Amino acid sequence: MDTMAKTITFNELRKIKDQLPSGSMRRIAEKLNLEEETVRNYFGGRNFDKGQSVGIHFEQGPGGGIVTFDDTTILDLAQAMIKD
Repeated sequence: MDTMAKTITFNELRKIKDQLPSGSMRRIAEKLNLEEETVRNYFGGRNFDKGQSVGIHFEQGPGGGIVTFDDTTILDLAQAMIKD
């Protein structure tokens, strides 16, 4: 998987999240040994009591702003699930 930095719009990130099959957040979390809320936070969630923010930075702006990924592992897994 490509773990190089990548930048997309927040709206693109939400579109990817919306295309995921049911249960994908849990499957990604289990595969990576993360809390499910951490995976949800990766896609724009804000539950930091149960999850963390990992490898992603949000910047406000038009169209939802931009999202920069330091690590695209979760994004890569999500895109692979959409293709399957």
